[in-house]
Amino acid sequence: MSQPRRPWIARALLTAGVTCALICGSPVSAWASSSAGAPANADAALVARIAAQWAAKGSVRAQFRQTQTLAALSAPLVSTGALVFVRDRGVIWRTDTPYRVTYVIGDAGVTKVDASGHRSVRGASRGGVAQVSQMMRAMLGGDLSALYSQFDVRAEGAPARWRLLLTPNQPQLAQAIKSLRMEGGALLQTIEMTAANGDTTRIDFSDSERIDALSPAELAVFGAR
Repeated sequence: MSQPRRPWIARALLTAGVTCALICGSPVSAWASSSAGAPANADAALVARIAAQWAAKGSVRAQFRQTQTLAALSAPLVSTGALVFVRDRGVIWRTDTPYRVTYVIGDAGVTKVDASGHRSVRGASRGGVAQVSQMMRAMLGGDLSALYSQFDVRAEGAPARWRLLLTPNQPQLAQAIKSLRMEGGALLQTIEMTAANGDTTRIDFSDSERIDALSPAELAVFGAR
């Protein structure tokens, strides 16, 4: 199990970064921009309506179940935990099973917090992880054109039940990700990432709720004083 752990964590953080960027996205008008990679009119209108539902959320807390299917393993890796998304801070990604570990993904990068509260900053990301991290920071800052500059976007369904397909349009990002599929309604319910090598990561969210304020423990994890 020691060999696949590093790519497993990297893909989990990559998926969490994309999820954070999409859930914590900002003003609706930006989704309708006509930058590179922007969807056709009908798709753009649906994406704008989806964004309208998300725009009011601000901060979201949810439980997750993540299933990773890796070519190197005979059985899927399953983990569960909780996530907290805050538009102006980033995301807390806490895995409870099969082992406990917490990552904080924000503008400064990725910080690991162990069970004793010790914090360690991961080294600079490269390749697809770096590009998604840059996209996330841009989107959290209100520049949603970053989404269209990195992905071709297709949308179908209705605001109450929609599906999005994101396909990288940048060669460097395509080296890490083949596609991202998302489904949801008022909030994101499922995200599935297919890596360039065919490995897949699926995250199903449950008990999602909007939050107006972080708990003292969550503030501490973000490093707020």
